[in-house]
Amino acid sequence: MSMSTALTVMAVLLLALVALHDLALRTIPDSASLGLLGIGLALRLGDGQAGQALALAALLAPPALLLWRLGWIGGGDAKLLPAIAPLAPPEALPGLLLAIALAGGLLALPYLLARRRLALPAGAPSRCGASLGARLWRAECRRLRRGGPLPYAVAIAAGALLPLLHSGWRLP
Repeated sequence: MSMSTALTVMAVLLLALVALHDLALRTIPDSASLGLLGIGLALRLGDGQAGQALALAALLAPPALLLWRLGWIGGGDAKLLPAIAPLAPPEALPGLLLAIALAGGLLALPYLLARRRLALPAGAPSRCGASLGARLWRAECRRLRRGGPLPYAVAIAAGALLPLLHSGWRLP
């Protein structure tokens, strides 16, 4: 297995873990963002574009922080966005951002529909189940009823995975 293939596999696995962590806990470990940044820079070293990729990641940081300050994304999401930029060659960054935005829209649709469906009057019994096996589902239902945040790392990871696995990013 080549080094770039190994790095790509590591990136895919780490993106999946980040998405699952955000889905379950609504947090994104800083170590995961740093790991993805390191993997991306290592990939870009292989094609001689590490400097450009790092510069683009630095350019993405202020807008991501602004989105966080406006309350549109979480702090972990604001750190994750620039961290994944080097996973794509610099010329593929617009497509990466578009894929993330589209994945975010697709993620938002079921959440918006579920919020309406799960809206309960005060004191009404939950429709999410009471078994121990449904604990995560109940937690998600509570988040939805409270109008809690979307696990946007799921959209970021999906947006990064789709082009990574299905387009000409020139990764093995």
